[in-house]
Order: sequence, then structure tokens, then C-alpha cells
Amino acid sequence: MNIGLFTDTYFPQINGVATSTYTLAKNLRKMGHNVYIFTPQDPKNKDENEFNVIRMPSMPCIFIHQYRIGLLYPPKEFTEITKLQLDVIHTQTEFSLGMFGKSLSKFLGVPIVHTYHTMYEDYVHYIVNGALITPSMAHSFSRIFCNFALSVVAPTQKVKDCLLDYGVTKPISVIPTGINIDKFRKSNYSFDEINELRKSFGLDQKNKVILVLGRIAKEKSIDVILNAMPSVLKKEPLARLLIVGDGPYRQNLEELSKTIGISEEVIFAGARPWEDIGRYYQLGDVFVSASVSETQGLTFIEAMAASLPVVAKNDDCIKGVIENGKTGLVFDSDEFLPEKIIEIFENNALKEKLSKNGRDYSESLSEESFAKSILNLYTKVISDYKELQRAHSKRRSIIRLAEYEYIRIKHFNRKIKKIASSPAKAVKKYIDKNENGGN
Repeated sequence: MNIGLFTDTYFPQINGVATSTYTLAKNLRKMGHNVYIFTPQDPKNKDENEFNVIRMPSMPCIFIHQYRIGLLYPPKEFTEITKLQLDVIHTQTEFSLGMFGKSLSKFLGVPIVHTYHTMYEDYVHYIVNGALITPSMAHSFSRIFCNFALSVVAPTQKVKDCLLDYGVTKPISVIPTGINIDKFRKSNYSFDEINELRKSFGLDQKNKVILVLGRIAKEKSIDVILNAMPSVLKKEPLARLLIVGDGPYRQNLEELSKTIGISEEVIFAGARPWEDIGRYYQLGDVFVSASVSETQGLTFIEAMAASLPVVAKNDDCIKGVIENGKTGLVFDSDEFLPEKIIEIFENNALKEKLSKNGRDYSESLSEESFAKSILNLYTKVISDYKELQRAHSKRRSIIRLAEYEYIRIKHFNRKIKKIASSPAKAVKKYIDKNENGGN
């Protein structure tokens, strides 16, 4: 099968969409399929030997400068892509590359599947501080785009429920993104290797490390974790908050850490290469997230695979994933976050229990299962599309026949009127004439 994945964000950018796209492509290729990734060019990309990654002309996004958006594509691009003979188009974004994939689907007559990764109502503040785009406008845009696809993938039930509320009528399949468990297993990293990495951040074995990993953005609510730190430090003075990642809100958080007097206890590690990211999970004693804007929360699963106990804010996206007291700890109100962190620091038995249960759960979300589920969906969509095309073809044939019959009857009526004024006599004369060979 020839598969085209269209995404506005891909490596070297580190985020859930890029990770999901990479994971899907890698495993579909292992299964023997040809997968092409279409994504904007990125000046930071140093990999000149990317396999079947097609970088499209791009420019910086004016709202989120770390991201690139695709430009208009010349006819030559369409011609080259036509040669790939794509069997299915799978868009991972609703914007530039998603729209390009949508145009290709219509132009080439290729069935399209769409994965809805992002809850845009949580991101409208990026556009003129929310004054230009409202949440209801984001809902309408999402509904229109999703309803163009033949089928929609939702990473969680939370996302599916939201899309149904938006008015999406196309079939929606809940398929969680799988992860490469091996990449995060603690057993794959030596004590000395991780100890050296800790030292590079000024950490030693006495420090209890609270890990935050991912894009630094307002909707991730990392400020909630910073504000919890003074209370944590009263109980655990050697605790440190390690933030691995980068993003538009980093400067705000750096200023906040100074304002509340914890800049010495907070470490901003910056963005790290994706291929090394598994090592950074080994630095934490607990993984914390206060975000309620996640569609799946891949970092939760990655942390669990690394045997890290997870503390997360209560939200629909963690239902069935973070079970309070079993696979992690959940807090409803921000004021309860410090006590949840301290509970893990002080209760080794609880920490071990959460680590083991979380690790066991992560094993069920393998990347192989993810790819197989998506492939099954492709097969169904392609079959449904062919059936739809046959139905359309049959309908067009019926319409053409009806048009022919309409023209023939009109022609018959004109002949009748010429032969006689009485319709009954006209019909008889017309029949007699034709039966007699026209004499």
C-alpha cells in the first residue's frame, strides 16, 4: 500500500503529533508498506538522508514562531506526487499540509483519513490573544475539516466526544497512539550514564527530581507546578524541578520562577533530540502534569514506560490511563498538587506500586498494535471508497439514461404535434407510419 502522511510538524520539532507521525510511519514500513511523510521545510533540520520525508516550501508561523507553515504548492508538486500512486491520504493537521492533503484527495481521487490531534479551543489565545478566533469558531472549523474525511481517528474517547459535540458526522475510531516501550525502559540505561547526565544539570543523588517534559506553552499549565514548588520545598528542601523542552511560554516561566523565589531550584534544560529523549525520563523521581488540554498525553505513557510514578490533573484524557492510587495520582484542584508530590517522595511503597502498575499498563500500548489498527482502518476506508465510487458511477449512468429518455420523449412529442392536433390520432398515425416502414 502507498500511504501519504501530511503533517505541519515533524522532527526536529518534538511534540505529540511529530512523535505519532514518526511512530506510525516506522511501523507501517516494517509491515512492508510505502509511507511518504509530507511536512514543511525546517531550517533546523540537519538530516539530509531522511527516508521518504518530503519537505515542502514553508515560512515561519506568525503566531507560533517555532512552527513552520506550508506555502502554496506549484503544479509541479502535484505532478510529482501523482507518480507515487497513493492509495490513501492520512492528514495529521487541519492547516497548511492538511489542506494540501485535502486538495490532493479531491484532485487525485484518493480516499482520505484524518487524525484529530489538537483541541483548538485551548489554543485560540495564540491568535491576537483570543480576540480574533473564538472557541466556537474553532469548533466549526474542526467540524468542517473532519466531515471532509471519510473517517476520523481520535486518540481518546475525550476527543471523540468533543468531535461529536462539534457536529462531526463521519465515522470516528478511537485509536491511541502507541509508543516504542524499549526506548523508555529503565533497564536500558546504566547507572553511570544517568548519573553523568544528572551531574550535567547540577543534580546529585540527594536531589528529588520533579520532571516536566514537552512543549513549554501556556495551555500546558506548567505555571501551576512552579507555584506548587514553594510548598514542596518546605517539606523537601533538596527537591528540584527539571523542565525538558522549549516553547513560547519559557520566558514567562523563567520570570515567574524568579518572582516566587525558586529560580535556583528550577532547571530549564531546553529542547533535546528525540532519539535521546528516553534518557531524560530516567532523571526524574516523579513525572508531573497540570495540563487539561491534552488529547492523549503521550508523555504520561512514556513516563510510565520509564517506571516513573505520574501525578496528573484530573481530566477526561487520562480516564482509563491514570487511575488514582493504582497507575498514578490524580489531583482535582491546584492546591492539592504539593501534597501529591510529597506523598510519592515520602512513601516508597506507594512509589514502587505506581511505577510497576504504570509500567505494566504502558506495555499494552505498543506501537505495533497502533499501526495494525490504523492499517485495518485504511483497508476499510479504501474498500468503502471504491464502493462509493461504484455507487456514484451507477448513479451517473442512471442520470445519463434519464436524460436520454427525457430528450427522446421531447423529440417524440414534437413529432406528434406535427402529425395531428389530436394526441390520440397522432399516436395512431405515428405508430402506423413506423409499422409501414415510414410509407
